[in-house]
Amino acid sequence: MSSVMYMLLLCLSAGVISVVQGEDPYLYFTWNVTYGTISPLGVPQQGILINGQFPGPNINSTSNNNIVLNVFNNLDEPLLFTWSGVQQRKNSWQDGTLGTMCPIPPGQNYTYRFQVKDQIGSYFYYPITAMHRASGGFGGLRINSRLLIPVPYADPEDDYTVLIGDWYAKGHTALKKHLDSGRSMARPDGVIINGKSAKGDGKDEPLFTMKPGKTYKYRICNVGLKNSLNFRIQGHPMKLVEMEGSHTVQNTYESLDVHVGQCFSVLVTADKDPKDYYMVASTRFTKKVLTGKGIMRYENGNGPASPELPEAPVGWAWSLNQFRSFRWNLTASAARPNPQGSYHYGKINITRTMKIVNSAIKVDGKLRYAINGVSHVDPETPLKLAEYYGVADKVFKYDTIQDDPPATVEDKVTLAPNVVNQTFRNFVEIIFENHEKSIQSWNLDGYSFFAVAIEPGRWAPEKRKNYNLLDGVSRHTIQVFPKSWAAIMLTFDNAGMWNVRSEQSERRYLGQQFYVSILSPARSLRDEYNLPDNALVCGIVKDLPKPPPYSAGA
Repeated sequence: MSSVMYMLLLCLSAGVISVVQGEDPYLYFTWNVTYGTISPLGVPQQGILINGQFPGPNINSTSNNNIVLNVFNNLDEPLLFTWSGVQQRKNSWQDGTLGTMCPIPPGQNYTYRFQVKDQIGSYFYYPITAMHRASGGFGGLRINSRLLIPVPYADPEDDYTVLIGDWYAKGHTALKKHLDSGRSMARPDGVIINGKSAKGDGKDEPLFTMKPGKTYKYRICNVGLKNSLNFRIQGHPMKLVEMEGSHTVQNTYESLDVHVGQCFSVLVTADKDPKDYYMVASTRFTKKVLTGKGIMRYENGNGPASPELPEAPVGWAWSLNQFRSFRWNLTASAARPNPQGSYHYGKINITRTMKIVNSAIKVDGKLRYAINGVSHVDPETPLKLAEYYGVADKVFKYDTIQDDPPATVEDKVTLAPNVVNQTFRNFVEIIFENHEKSIQSWNLDGYSFFAVAIEPGRWAPEKRKNYNLLDGVSRHTIQVFPKSWAAIMLTFDNAGMWNVRSEQSERRYLGQQFYVSILSPARSLRDEYNLPDNALVCGIVKDLPKPPPYSAGA
């Protein structure tokens, strides 16, 4: 390859090598995943570290970058990482869920290869196996806009990742054992910001430093297990500019409700007295409010943060109204040069409506969570591998749930792999209906969807008149308030096997998830990549001959 087509850049910091080829750059990472001692709440406990770090290292990429990430699993359990919000176009092989990949066995390694294609925004990664997320292994993942594509705000002085979440002192092994015994997880023990919580004793080191008069970008993600959190900064309003891959109308907020799995990007200007200020994250919709703090320090500032913390809002009506204030910025460029608003989702005919009802029920005395009466169980053979090798009928049945769930959905439950067959390129409406008293948070892999409505009560077709069919934000996670419903719309144009799951770890682990299978009729590389050469194989396909690859034609 000529020197014009090939340039090698070595960046020794953060364990990354960047190789720029003629078309799109490659970023190389090596991760050593181990146990180590951490003290997020001031008490030592076992944590999951990546290259010795908790939280894990930031992945800092740019639209169309190719990520090559070699994970060495030095834990004593199988491990998989998922890349929450990364769409993995044509490439569910790298999505990192148990329905698409065999987990990495202890003492072995696997190299993920994927492209962050046609995306911008703030995301995070985490271990999806067992309850590993409860002990760490999570970190920020940002996809920057290419230099040729303008963003609708001036370049900030710096760009910071803020990972907030509830935290349990017990760790992943004890929590998994607790859930396996059939019991629900208790309340968390605290809330942390970037792996710690400030004590307020004057000895806290700052999480972030700001120069007076400058504006900074903060990417705030709720990486916790259970609770929605309200995030705010003493004396500093936040201008919302991006949400899970979409530029938003730039409203200003004193605080933001960030539900589990969600990410927001805000601009904050250092225009107050130069001293310390607290950033605060506290639980929402809980009887006992847990609060985590972190120090934001002005450069050359003088003075501690005030012990008086800004108050959080009360009740979920406030949160619902905040959701309704979020709007897609129709004039901003997307990851491509065309404006976000050039895609008129509200004018597309709906070809299918699915209603998803979550429920909690005891099965043989043990707690399970279900969707339309089915509680998902991961088979030994990943669903996508079974499909690819032509043995799906030996592993799972398609469409065990109905589009319109039975009225008795809360009365009985079936334990089985839960896979829905979806027609390639259909435009679909999905209703998440929550009959329970607790808030839900749903994530869809492989896509972003238009969040068109959240309302109290039960959904009915006439509710469509209240949909936002113009500028609903395109995102990948949506909350559903108690005794309420949420509606999303999307085109299923990304062939593969994609996970729809509760982002609340207890619910996901105990069955509140399903997979959507979108098969390309052409079996063409235009629509989907082949099984990677280095793919781990397990279950009943382990010794089967590899199927013929997809063709390049059609």
